[in-house]
Amino acid sequence: MTIGRFGSVDGNDVLEATLTGPGGMEMRVLTWGAVVRDLVVPSANGPQRVVLGLNSIEDYIAHSPYFGAIVGRYANRIDHARFTLDGETFRLDANEGRNQLHGGSRGFGTRLWTIVDRQPSSVTLALVSEDGDMGYPGRLIATCTYSLEEPSTVRIVLEATCDRPTPVNLTTHGYFNLDGGPDISSHHLMIRADYITPTAPDLIPTGEIRRVENTDYDFTTLRPIGAAQLMQHRTTYDINYVLKEGDDELTHAATLASRRSGLAMELWTTEPGVQFYDGHLLNVPVPGLGGAHYGPHAGLCLEPQRFPDGPNKAHFPACILEPGTVSRQVSELRFTRS
Repeated sequence: MTIGRFGSVDGNDVLEATLTGPGGMEMRVLTWGAVVRDLVVPSANGPQRVVLGLNSIEDYIAHSPYFGAIVGRYANRIDHARFTLDGETFRLDANEGRNQLHGGSRGFGTRLWTIVDRQPSSVTLALVSEDGDMGYPGRLIATCTYSLEEPSTVRIVLEATCDRPTPVNLTTHGYFNLDGGPDISSHHLMIRADYITPTAPDLIPTGEIRRVENTDYDFTTLRPIGAAQLMQHRTTYDINYVLKEGDDELTHAATLASRRSGLAMELWTTEPGVQFYDGHLLNVPVPGLGGAHYGPHAGLCLEPQRFPDGPNKAHFPACILEPGTVSRQVSELRFTRS
């Protein structure tokens, strides 16, 4: 592993760790937002970049839609930026209209983390979130460990402890593109879920658990992401899928594949849900990695998570971290080539 300076924020250095792994895998991780800035994996046609990233810390601060970040303290959305816990109502920082998105205007994806451990093919970063940070109760310590493992796998372990009960939902926010093309609509996707949590227009879940069968949200078999557009349904995706439970620690959640590059990525996770966002709002005004232009559908997100607005929906999976316990969320990106 090597560590270099990527820039500075408010007089503090932003570092970039470069990890190398099996078969020529290479990953670059920033201390700002614990961002995966670049990820290159072996493919049938040679090394293939598979994420969207930017070229300077200034570009990230000004233009990044959470590219590659670890978001929290609570990822996704919380209705009216508030929740009630043990009889007390907590008012959060509202940064998307009346709601909170990805932990607020200074969520974990826009903060400086600290490297606390490093190995040739892994790095661990830590962040301290004080009591009252963005409105949340309790002092929370979060860690993120990225590891490159055999065979062509990225393992991500997110852990947190706190001194007061508090909602916790950390997730990875990488934007994936497996062939470097300008649009991922021809990528094939499978999501191992029979249900979604439908939302109101502001993307807050209604509380319903709805079947995907015979709808444009049905990805139970591998199919082109843009199939609905081809049928002129004009469907866009930014929705939480209710994953099927597995017998082991990690459950196969989704498979993404590009026929153009012959590369596929399986997502395995401990989490009960995955947010699928198809990148339809992307329009980054500065060049990305390799000079790429990131317009609509340039990349997609598959975010392993507890459910959006979980603190306000008692029937959703548990999301409250108690003192003396550890929140642990594990995901793996497993790349294969044909």
